[in-house]
Amino acid sequence: MNTMQMVEEKYMRKDLEPFAVGDTVKIHVLIKEGDKERVQIFQGDIIAKRGSGMNSSFTVRKISFGVGVERVFPMHSRSIKKIEVVRQTKVRRAKLYYLRALKGKAARLRGDQR
Repeated sequence: MNTMQMVEEKYMRKDLEPFAVGDTVKIHVLIKEGDKERVQIFQGDIIAKRGSGMNSSFTVRKISFGVGVERVFPMHSRSIKKIEVVRQTKVRRAKLYYLRALKGKAARLRGDQR
């Protein structure tokens, strides 16, 4: 193990629930407004995971009032309080970018539960 990996290991989070591409998740995000803090929930489908170690991140997509909203979260961010897996879906691809072009029922992740 090199020096960078040893330093990064100290800051990596081990308390997050494991999840995969295709899962529907609720991400509890800490929002700071002035001197107050609150937790906001962002619920959507994981469409991509990238990187390893401290540089890893994942992309969550949801439809809000008919508009697709995507958000990229750093995996080991301190602003993520909790990740809840709502539903697990078996998918056959590592990146689900094709969902961006689909609408309505076609954009659902159906199929076998893992």
